Amino acid sequence: MKLLVIRFSSIGDIVLTTPIIRCLKNQISDITIHYLTKPSFKGIVENNPYIDKIKLLQDDWQQMIKDLQQEQYDYIIDLHHNLRTLRVKKSLKVKAFSFNKLNIQKWLLTALKINVLPNIHIVDRYFETVKTLGVINDGKGLDYFIPEKDIIKQKDIPAQHQFGYIGIVIGAALNTKKMPVQKLQDLCSKIEYPIILLGGKEDRENGALIASIDNVKIYNACGKFNLNESADLVRRAKLIITHDTGLMHIAAAFKIPILSIWGNTVPAFGMSPYYGNETSITNIKYEVKVSCRPCSKIGYNRCPKKHFKCMMLQDVEQIAKDALKLV
Repeated sequence: MKLLVIRFSSIGDIVLTTPIIRCLKNQISDITIHYLTKPSFKGIVENNPYIDKIKLLQDDWQQMIKDLQQEQYDYIIDLHHNLRTLRVKKSLKVKAFSFNKLNIQKWLLTALKINVLPNIHIVDRYFETVKTLGVINDGKGLDYFIPEKDIIKQKDIPAQHQFGYIGIVIGAALNTKKMPVQKLQDLCSKIEYPIILLGGKEDRENGALIASIDNVKIYNACGKFNLNESADLVRRAKLIITHDTGLMHIAAAFKIPILSIWGNTVPAFGMSPYYGNETSITNIKYEVKVSCRPCSKIGYNRCPKKHFKCMMLQDVEQIAKDALKLV
């Protein structure tokens, strides 16, 4: 059997597909798995031993389709389910199993605050997509594979952090998913333990502002490492404090305790930290109950109501207390 699995983006969503890949490979004999994604996310899956070949979304659509047609797939597993994946499926003309994104239910929750979403994690909903193939969830959680070249060297971590640190993920795809800098400064000031700030190049300036309150205790790693290297910093952490981000799911893949801070999005969307059948790992979610949440299933650059209470009212003192108990 030869399968094409499709998930174009983004970091967290792709990591959440890894149990499907593992279980397909382990539960179906003589199977070949190809994975189609965007070039910018290739690094997330290219080291996954359960994937036989990575296919990349190309600007030259006709050439990409020609290449995919030559592979002669038996089935398509569409875990993204949008207009572009529909085009791929129509072009390849093979049987496809498509993920139900529950967009109507999500709209009811964001627009009318009516929650009819099933109390099922997105990983288990992904498994519903492949149940016809007889594949079931093995309960082992998420996977993330770091190549040897991206393993962090000891010298790249400050001496005061080499015996343990809390990782704080300060970024997010959109501003309404992350706490303002002053709240993050307040949180870090209350944590008497070494801290490494995690994020991309776009978070470097905010990281510098947060680290400026104590440049010894706080190391700003934002933008200094690639994604796999940042994943290794996550893997080494005693604890991860994070917004609703891709690094949150990478932390879950490494079975790291997580304190997750939720702004405009909600765990009810089914994308909270996922550990499979492992129930002993600490996973605390912080949500402020305001009537306007959730305002979007993705997020905005600024609060539509202009008060941003979902993040401004977060109890950083309680978060800090919980963090210190765990370390």
